[in-house]
Amino acid sequence: MMNEIERRRTFAIVSHPDAGKTTLTEKLLLFGGQIQVAGAVKSNKIKKTATSDWMDIEKQRGISVSTSVMEFDYNDYKVNILDTPGHQDFAEDTFRTLTAVDSVIIVIDSAKGVEAQTRKLMTVCRMRKTPVIVFMNKMDREGRDPFDLLDEVEEELQISVRPLSWPINQGQRFKGVYNIYEQKLNLFTPSKQTVTEKVEVDIASHDLDERVGEDDASKLREDLELVDGVYSEFNVDDYLAGELAPVFFGSALNNFGVQELLDCFVEIAPSPRGTQAEERFVEPEEPKFTGFIFKITANIDPNHRSCTAFCKVCSGKFVRNAPYLHVRHGKTVRFSSPTQFMAQRKSTIEEAYPGDIIGLPDNGIFKIGDTLTEGEMLHFRGLPSFSPEMFKYIENADPMKTKQLNKGIEQLMDEGVAQLFVNQFNNRKIIGTVGQLQFEVIQYRLENEYNALCRWEPANLYKACWIESDDEVQLDNFKKRKYQYMAKDREGRDVFLADSNYVLQMAQQDFEHIKFHFTSEF
Repeated sequence: MMNEIERRRTFAIVSHPDAGKTTLTEKLLLFGGQIQVAGAVKSNKIKKTATSDWMDIEKQRGISVSTSVMEFDYNDYKVNILDTPGHQDFAEDTFRTLTAVDSVIIVIDSAKGVEAQTRKLMTVCRMRKTPVIVFMNKMDREGRDPFDLLDEVEEELQISVRPLSWPINQGQRFKGVYNIYEQKLNLFTPSKQTVTEKVEVDIASHDLDERVGEDDASKLREDLELVDGVYSEFNVDDYLAGELAPVFFGSALNNFGVQELLDCFVEIAPSPRGTQAEERFVEPEEPKFTGFIFKITANIDPNHRSCTAFCKVCSGKFVRNAPYLHVRHGKTVRFSSPTQFMAQRKSTIEEAYPGDIIGLPDNGIFKIGDTLTEGEMLHFRGLPSFSPEMFKYIENADPMKTKQLNKGIEQLMDEGVAQLFVNQFNNRKIIGTVGQLQFEVIQYRLENEYNALCRWEPANLYKACWIESDDEVQLDNFKKRKYQYMAKDREGRDVFLADSNYVLQMAQQDFEHIKFHFTSEF
């Protein structure tokens, strides 16, 4: 058991859109032997799209809209990798994913530096003290000075850095990287499929001049001296504590610097860690199985209209067909076909260990945040639903397909794509999201996956807040006064839909015994 836990590495790849995370994921899968040809993310005529972007809408737009889970074996390690959406409209999916991983690789575009979405994601990593490795991508394009990039990372992401590889020039003149961690020189040949050669050279020797030219060789020597002078020695404990980020340079598209990243990553990244539940702290090596659901996806297989719940194993060993307690329902459940993923392809497994992510068939019994145990009443927390910022009424555009539309809305809401509120005044359904793009994704998926047509109508609302109070009289009074703006969420909880900031502030002043919550967890 300990051996299995030690060899697990579960991590997420995060970044701002277009920095190259999905491309990096593809190259890691290439090294893991899971795919023979790496796909491209560009939405042009290349027939082979990226493995992790499997939804039709992802292939058309060239962006990831949903986190995909992939696993492969590399050397003696078992790597579980989660490719997350970078687009801010799907940030909630990414935040949830970060609760299920032990470490993170942040991809930064060397021409653009640190961007807004990266900052946000880093805040979540800091809160959870998640270890971070930085990959400076696109070194084969003209970009900024490596030292400037490192300064920006330290300042913007509030974390110390230590380069473990160093680029020799960049853009057109890019010659390769010197791997500080292994003290080897890696020479660059632009190729999307092959892997570069490694050469052992002594930095001081004449051999280096012959391989990269005198100018670049002397520049490299100066840079390395400066790196050693400015940055303290690499310390694995600081990295594991989330205080120090090792930095690698390379080009994911040309498959350069990726293997160095992977080799170092499997060696230093943490194996699965303990998880905090409401009742107590759960260690991975405990004999009894515990796990929580952090994501639900409908229609991974278009031929079967089914949902899959993604379960992160926290402790013990998961065994197929064994009885487990579904804590929220208080019922015993068995799973005859738990699966392991390669994005959309999946295979049935007999057992899984801490750190693994398994797919459980879901016929409507799961919600995000549900806990499974061998009988103990545990609740894992920390999977927030944020208060939406955009609202629209959803109307049925084809009365003959009411049943399909309702089923589609129900399953997509289970995924946590968006939130559904039902207005108590006129019973109209309101969908709330954090970004405009989600409305398009919902409409597209309802039509293509459920054969249901919907149309959107504007709803002039400012914010949704969950309300509760110990003062029954005041709560009743509030509901009567705000009758037109009261709604219920899918759990049947009271939600106040304020139509402006002013109205919300006045409500908070007038009704001081009522608590207003802006996330669904309270």
